[in-house]
Amino acid sequence: MVDALLEEAPAASGGAGAGVELRGVVKRYGNQLALQELDLTIEDGEFFCLLGPSGCGKTTTLNLIGGFIAPTAGTIWLDGRRIDTLPPHRRPVNTVFQSYALFPHMTVLANVGFGLRMDKIPKADALQRAEEALALVGLEAYGERSPAQLSGGQQQRVAVARALVKRPSVLLLDEPLGALDLKLRQRLQLELTQIHREVGTTFVYVTHDQEEAMAMATRIAVLDQGRIEQLGTPQEIYRRPASRFVADFIGHANFLDVTVEDGAAVVADGTKVPCAGNRPDGSATLMLRPEVLRLADPGIPPPGALLGRTVQSAFLGAQVRVNVACQSAGASLEISLHGQDVTTIPAPDTEVAITWDAADGLLLEPAKADG
Repeated sequence: MVDALLEEAPAASGGAGAGVELRGVVKRYGNQLALQELDLTIEDGEFFCLLGPSGCGKTTTLNLIGGFIAPTAGTIWLDGRRIDTLPPHRRPVNTVFQSYALFPHMTVLANVGFGLRMDKIPKADALQRAEEALALVGLEAYGERSPAQLSGGQQQRVAVARALVKRPSVLLLDEPLGALDLKLRQRLQLELTQIHREVGTTFVYVTHDQEEAMAMATRIAVLDQGRIEQLGTPQEIYRRPASRFVADFIGHANFLDVTVEDGAAVVADGTKVPCAGNRPDGSATLMLRPEVLRLADPGIPPPGALLGRTVQSAFLGAQVRVNVACQSAGASLEISLHGQDVTTIPAPDTEVAITWDAADGLLLEPAKADG
């Protein structure tokens, strides 16, 4: 009976490579709108990240795909078949949670093979697949240990092996590295991307950590207040954010209030500064990443440069971070100097000129008024 609920999809909007599709999906909890009408296509074999602050709708989206909650409206499709009518255990989807949820009374190998046993896979086949899954995550020598004998990072890898052993079409990962320390988290990011390349399974990964998303994802959906603010590759989202929210959420950014006049950006003191992007005349925000800014001689500043005084310089090993109070623009700017740019570290209260290339100054919508 349940198999009859698997409908064939009409022509897929995402093309032949469409893996997961959400079509007009809405989720409400009473009067609260958790997810606005969402149309999203995740391509087959992608490492796709849902990124955003707490309460933005990313975990809701993951739970809708996994079947842990039902959509209020809309449909969900996987490999051309509708799945939102199916219970979680009938979907070709597995989930890895932040809490590893390993059985403490079972060995590591038994934990990995548990789902196969429930599916009544022949014992020999199940054992072979469980051993292969452990080898995939580099834990083939740990099969007879108990979960308590493993580190947090090893337990997380066991959880990934247990999810992959059933060969799902889609692997859902809900902030799986959130409880780990920074160095271990970075190492497991690399391991997860390697596992993804080896198995070719579609990964849908939820995180609030922008660096984690950028390090692993082929594409990122940045969510805010239940809707997608921007969808694109890490490079697109970082270099060309679609809104001030995205620019501020992804990496560090400086924002200058400017007035657009005949395509030129003008700061508070009337200086025309370099910019890119088409905006109508009127108020706008100029976004500048710290690493695109350069220090120049204040005695002979280039055209469009801003003058200011250093507030603080911090040596951070691979970079020097300089904070400059820029009265001409009515703002403080953070500058990140790398490599050959770090010849001298400006002392506090040093007059400097700040310049950048026009292509690196992105015009965005103006800041919203308070209230």
